[in-house]
Amino acid sequence: MLDETLVVSRLAARGIVPDASQQQAIAALVKLLASNQPLTDSGAARQGVYCHGLPGRGKSLVVDTVFELADCPKRRLHFHEFLREINRRLVNAPRGDDRLGAVSKEWLDGVALLCFDEFHVHDIADAFLIGRFLDTAISLGVRIVLTSNYAPHALLSDPEFHERVLPTIEQIERGFTVIHFDGARDYRLGGEEAALPHFFAPLDSATAAELVQVFERYEGGDAREPATVPAAGRPLAARAAGAALLWADFEALCVASRSHHDYLDLAGHWHGLILDNLQTEWLAKSHTLQRFIWLVDIFYDRKRALFIASDHPIEAALSGLEGAHDLSRTLSRLAEMQSRAYRSTLDDTAGAADLSAETAA
Repeated sequence: MLDETLVVSRLAARGIVPDASQQQAIAALVKLLASNQPLTDSGAARQGVYCHGLPGRGKSLVVDTVFELADCPKRRLHFHEFLREINRRLVNAPRGDDRLGAVSKEWLDGVALLCFDEFHVHDIADAFLIGRFLDTAISLGVRIVLTSNYAPHALLSDPEFHERVLPTIEQIERGFTVIHFDGARDYRLGGEEAALPHFFAPLDSATAAELVQVFERYEGGDAREPATVPAAGRPLAARAAGAALLWADFEALCVASRSHHDYLDLAGHWHGLILDNLQTEWLAKSHTLQRFIWLVDIFYDRKRALFIASDHPIEAALSGLEGAHDLSRTLSRLAEMQSRAYRSTLDDTAGAADLSAETAA
């Protein structure tokens, strides 16, 4: 049986002692899952938990621990991935008076517990979609857990559209237990650096040689040839494309007009990405910066490896920039992605085994 003691012990095994807000979230999540019976929107019980706060404060850490222990039909995914799935189904769904409601019911079939990581509402289309989806999920009695960098009242803060999302905000504040993760510690910072460097600067011959070594470590020398690969149905020119590792230029991936659908597609096919020739001045353009943030979010969520070569150190270049959502989360995630604690799916490939042998020697 799931209880608070079990969750705390699982966290303790990872060297984590929950702070006050994390304890509050654990209690709310355990209470949410206390009954296997579907909930109703009667007001007798909260139907969800909404965890928000600064990046790295343990939101996903706590939620993922509870999710792993939950004994019920469940699904957990990044919000970008959810939007892609729903939009794909909407394109193919038959027309009707409530096509979104019908697609939502089909998507939720058999799901008792739903967890969205990095929940957000940045545009009016998302606002309409998630509002109707949550209506449907609540009517079906699905338990819902959301993690976000935003408090409910800060969703879609653009004054031109904020009123359109107010019904969804009120629904969350009325039907969810809202918990602010306000601890001082960022769990992604301060980790020991990985054995293999992940970020390289400047863009010189030494960096070029190191990138060749990274690629050949996982793919060998035969795969290092220019290639054109598909990304969400469109061609992408790559420097090389191996079985596990893709090597492409920043300009092709983030300066060009791409979307999170492209990055989801790439992360679904490759275990790692070498992002080359990043001119940090390009990050001053808000659309380019937003694409880079999407790419980092998606590769982090899928536990993919990310190697970046830039003209100046990437973290210093990002600090202080404006013009895109969730930049603080990106900095936190980049710090973790170059630490020994971050284990990517690329680490399980043959090249990673060779690296482990070299490190041990």
